[in-house]
Amino acid sequence: MSRKRVAVLISGRGSNMAALIEAAKDKTYPAEIALVLSNRADAGGLLVAHAAGITTEVVEHTQFGKDRAGFEHALQATLEKHRVEIVCLAGFMRLLSGEFVNRWQGRLLNIHPALLPAFKGLDTHKRALEAGAKVHGATVHFVVPEMDSGPIIAQGAVNVLAGDSEEALAARVLKVEHRIYPLGLKLVAEGRVQVVDGRCLVDGAPVPDTAPQVPSG
Repeated sequence: MSRKRVAVLISGRGSNMAALIEAAKDKTYPAEIALVLSNRADAGGLLVAHAAGITTEVVEHTQFGKDRAGFEHALQATLEKHRVEIVCLAGFMRLLSGEFVNRWQGRLLNIHPALLPAFKGLDTHKRALEAGAKVHGATVHFVVPEMDSGPIIAQGAVNVLAGDSEEALAARVLKVEHRIYPLGLKLVAEGRVQVVDGRCLVDGAPVPDTAPQVPSG
């Protein structure tokens, strides 16, 4: 089986990128990280990727000013140059246009530090604590034009503990992210994920519910 060529898009340290690179070191893994692409030349993750022998590219968004179409055209050209088949966002801090997202429909993944559809957007751990959530976690999903709203590929949950700080909760969730992102990419690269009526089926079955079962009564 030929391995799918994957690009990971980052803006910072890229810890989820590192987890994907680690998973793809296994030759039986169905995807290879062919490219790490950043919109910032100073992103720490570029050094990590370079050290792992991964090709890196930079497309600085600041060079395009307010011309988002120009920036995305340069992104697309870079992805095409490296014959990329699947794109994984890993802390990529630019909103992508509907046109770009639709072009990559079913091949563009993101990881979000919350159990979607809860806590879309930023500051998820702080908001989970403020809301008194008992369960928190992370979600791998396909990207659609509406932010943090695409079909869910995989989720992982952690219990919120009494006295949790934002940092402590974030650290536990990050471990979940590093586990489920390689899993989600694996399922997509193997062609085992179908989207039916806006929801993912894996091997024809719904994505399992990760929230712990609350005993009735």
